[in-house]
Amino acid sequence: MSRTVYAIARYHDCQAAIDFLTSAFGFRVHEVSKDDQGEINHAELMAGDDLIMIGPGEAGGPGIYIAVENADAHHDRARVAGAGITMELVDQPYGSREYACKDPEGNPWYFGTYRP
Repeated sequence: MSRTVYAIARYHDCQAAIDFLTSAFGFRVHEVSKDDQGEINHAELMAGDDLIMIGPGEAGGPGIYIAVENADAHHDRARVAGAGITMELVDQPYGSREYACKDPEGNPWYFGTYRP
């Protein structure tokens, strides 16, 4: 399958972001590229079969939604790992159970069971 759209998040400290995202959200490292000084300039993380790209820059932005099988377990894992919960678990009228949080640099993340 060829993908067309990729989520991107920016971080001041990409290695710390990778450590957090793998610990808190269960992402897997797919690829990490470094510049001549050994600094990460691009990384790709897997969320299930989907790819998220991260790189250096200002954190923030519109946010990223990730569909998960068990929103409650995911929420608990993220909270324990230090994610700042911005919306507690809620059952949405369109059938999703979801929550929202921010990572340590302030990027907004949304997780739920909705799969369009």
